[in-house]
Amino acid sequence: MGDGSVIPKIGHMKALLGIMAGAGASYGIYKLISGGSFNKTRNKKSASSGSRGLKSTETGDIVLHPGSLLAKVSGLEVVRAHRANAKCRTVDQASTESTGDIVSKSSGSLEPQHLEMLLSLLQNNHPSDRAEILLTLGNTAAFTVNQDLMRELGGLHVIAGFLSDPVPEVRVQTLNALNNLSMNIRNQELIKVYVPQVLELIEMSPVNSDLQLAALRLLTNLSVTDEHQHLLCGSVSLLLSLLVVSNEVLQIQVLKVLVNVSSNPDMMDDIVQAQAPASVVLLFDGRTSPAVLLRLLTFAGNLKAWRPSALVAEDLRRRQDCLYRVLLDQSSQLHSRLVQLLSHPEGEVRAQVARILT
Repeated sequence: MGDGSVIPKIGHMKALLGIMAGAGASYGIYKLISGGSFNKTRNKKSASSGSRGLKSTETGDIVLHPGSLLAKVSGLEVVRAHRANAKCRTVDQASTESTGDIVSKSSGSLEPQHLEMLLSLLQNNHPSDRAEILLTLGNTAAFTVNQDLMRELGGLHVIAGFLSDPVPEVRVQTLNALNNLSMNIRNQELIKVYVPQVLELIEMSPVNSDLQLAALRLLTNLSVTDEHQHLLCGSVSLLLSLLVVSNEVLQIQVLKVLVNVSSNPDMMDDIVQAQAPASVVLLFDGRTSPAVLLRLLTFAGNLKAWRPSALVAEDLRRRQDCLYRVLLDQSSQLHSRLVQLLSHPEGEVRAQVARILT
């Protein structure tokens, strides 16, 4: 992992398209569906919470009773009260479920009250436990029914509130949870407002960090349809700059986003005008990982399919550092590099190159 921040600030954003399974091994594509109303059942009776093993101290700390339902479904250690003078109410032992009942539950079978308890814990618990609670919520968000429930409970905005948490691991788990929640169309409408904050995290985080990877996975999901791609129009320069300095894992994730947005013809004007490092063209090389090279060729193929007018092309040629000059102009090295790749040992790479050159 490197230190420092990645390139200039990003700007505003614009249009989009595509569907791709690009969120990473742990975040497969789930069925995109619509959900119910927003922000329901936030104010449950405190007696109801107590009956499930969740108690609050007079100082605001949330305490899980050992063996309680929430302690087991969340997979968390019992949370301690972090102030010596905190007075905990007694817990009704008879109201807790048996260990066997809880162990048999899966993340996909949690009921609304369980998710509500986890969200309450997240807001009221000690900071040291936030990453683990967010991890639990992220795991439950892999199930469609829970994606809807969390939206209806107002949980998306609760979770997104930790994007600015000072602890990096908390920010990572926040992004992972939002990533799973974004597998749902109605959830995307709520999550999209956080795109500028996610882009800032990419820019300000160390290169090749878990933070950058988690943020890019979320942007991949948000860019699979043309509904929200316009939000990324000002971030192409950031993504291209990251592409040339990052490791293979991050390069693949950057290219997933670039392939998504470049599949949308309405995005092309913004893409070709974006500032781009001249070294981008050097990635079209036989020594580049095939997984990276194939996505890079797909991106280049999308660019090549764009046909500017003579007037627009002339204007772009005058911009020395724009992507058009780097990859599409006659002065670009791309053509000669593609010819060399016709002898690549990977048949799929050769096929991609042939399609671009024809």
